[in-house]
Amino acid sequence: MQTLTLTVFFWLTVGVMIGMVVGTLPGLTATMGTALLVPFTFALPTDAGIAMLGGLYVCAMFSDSIPAVLVNTPGTPAAMATAFDGHPMVHKGRGQEAIIGACFSSAIGTLFGAACYLLLAWPLITIALKFGPPEFFWLGIFALTIIGSLAGDSILKGLAGGAIGLLISSIGISHGNEIARFTFGVPELRGGLSLVAGLIGIFAIPQVLSMIADLRKKEFIAEYKPESGQTMKTIVKVMAHPFHVIRSAVIGSFIGILPGAGSPIAALVSYNEAVRWSKDKENFGKGDLRGVTASEIANNAAAPAAMIPLVTLGVPGSSPAAVIAGALMLRGLNPGPELFQSDGSLVFSFGWSLLFAGIVTFILGTLFAPLLVRIIRIPLRLLAPLIMLLAIIGAYAIRNNIFDVYIMLALGVFVFLIRRFGFHPGPIGLGLILGPIIEPSLVQAMYISDATSVWNVFFSGTINVILITLSVLSIALVVWTRQRDRALARAGASPTPGKPDGPE
Repeated sequence: MQTLTLTVFFWLTVGVMIGMVVGTLPGLTATMGTALLVPFTFALPTDAGIAMLGGLYVCAMFSDSIPAVLVNTPGTPAAMATAFDGHPMVHKGRGQEAIIGACFSSAIGTLFGAACYLLLAWPLITIALKFGPPEFFWLGIFALTIIGSLAGDSILKGLAGGAIGLLISSIGISHGNEIARFTFGVPELRGGLSLVAGLIGIFAIPQVLSMIADLRKKEFIAEYKPESGQTMKTIVKVMAHPFHVIRSAVIGSFIGILPGAGSPIAALVSYNEAVRWSKDKENFGKGDLRGVTASEIANNAAAPAAMIPLVTLGVPGSSPAAVIAGALMLRGLNPGPELFQSDGSLVFSFGWSLLFAGIVTFILGTLFAPLLVRIIRIPLRLLAPLIMLLAIIGAYAIRNNIFDVYIMLALGVFVFLIRRFGFHPGPIGLGLILGPIIEPSLVQAMYISDATSVWNVFFSGTINVILITLSVLSIALVVWTRQRDRALARAGASPTPGKPDGPE
C-alpha cells in the first residue's frame, strides 16, 4: 500500500503540521492553505504530494477550532458552531478540555469520513445525486432553524439577527436578474462580501472591543490551570455519548458528499440536532462539551466525504477538494470514473492518507493543547492588538482587497453595538453563511418550476418531504421548549401555597 511508505507518511506529517499553523491563524482557510501548497508538491511523487495536501486539509479543519475556542474568533465558517460552546468552556476554566475535545472529535470525524470514502463511495454518491436546487433550499432552511438554539432570551431578536445576516449575504449582484443590491453606488460591493472577512468582523472585532472594554476589570480572558490526565478524561467524556458521536459523524459524512454544502452546513446541522435530541438543552451555549464535539465531528467527517464526488464523478464537493482536483489535473490525472480505471491505487492511497492524517492530527493536537491554551494567559492589553492584527491580515489575504478590511471593521463595530441590546452574533453569522446557499438554490428551483409547478418542485419528492418535516419539527420543538421554560419560570416565581411571600 503506497500510503504506508515512510516517504509518504513523512510528507503527510509535514502537511499536518502546516495545516496546524494555517488553521490557527484567523482568515487562513484550508482552501487557501492547499492552494498555496500545490506548487511545492510538484517536486514530490504524486502519492506523496496528494497525501501532503490531504494532511493539510484535515488538520486545518481541526485547528481552525483553536482560535474559535480560545478567543471566540472563528477564522473559517466551519468553526462558527464550535465557538458557541467552546469559548464559554474557556471562561469556566475548561480551555484545555475544549481543545482536546475538539481534537479528539476531529479525529473521530476524519476517521469516519475516510472510512466512508474507502468503503461507501459509490452507494453514497447515488443518494447525493438526488439532491437538486429544491433539496439544497430546504437543507438551508433546516439549517436556519438552529437560530432557535442561538437566540438567547429573545427568539424575536434571534430571528432578527438571522434576517440581518441574510440581508448582508445578499449584497452584490443578484442571482436571478443580475441587479446590483445594497451596493449604494460602491463598485467594490458589486461582487458581494467576502464570507471569511464578514465572519471575522462579526465574531473577532466585537471580541477585541470587549477585551478593550474589560481592560480595567480583568487582566486575562479567563483563568487557566493545567490538569494532568486531561486527555483521557476528555476522551471518556466524549465517548460517554456514543449515539451523539455516531449521529454527528453520519450527518457530517452525508452532508460532505453533497457538492456545495460543505463543512459549515454539516457543523450547523449537527449542532442543531445535538440540541434537539438532548434532554438538557439549557446547557448548550453555556459551555457544554457536546456542543464542541457535535460541530467538530461533523465538519471533519465532511472533509474526507467531500472527496467522494471528486473521485467518483469528477465534481469537487468543497473548495479544498477543487484545489486538490486542480493538483491532480496538473499532473495529467483527470478526477472521476476514469481515475479509478487508470490509477485506482492512487484513489485508495489518498483515502488512507486522509485516515492517517486524522490520527496524526490527534497526536499533535493533544501534545500541543497545553501550550495552545496558554494563549488565554496573554494579558488583554497585548492579546487585543494581536487578534486585531491577525484579523486584518486574514480579511485582507482572502482577496487581497483593503475594502474587505473596511467591511470587516464596520461589521464588527455594528455587531458590538447591537450586542448591547441583546442580539447574539451567532444568528447573524448563520444568516451570512446560509444566504449564498439558500438564495441560488431558490432561484434555480423557481426557474425549474416554470416548466411544471411550484408544488411539484418544492413540496414533492421524498427528500423534500423529509427536510420540510424536520424543519417544522425543529421549529415546533423550539416553541414548545420556550413555552415550557416560561411556565417553569412562572411556577418558580409564584409563592408556594400555605407559605408567606417573604420573611416574617
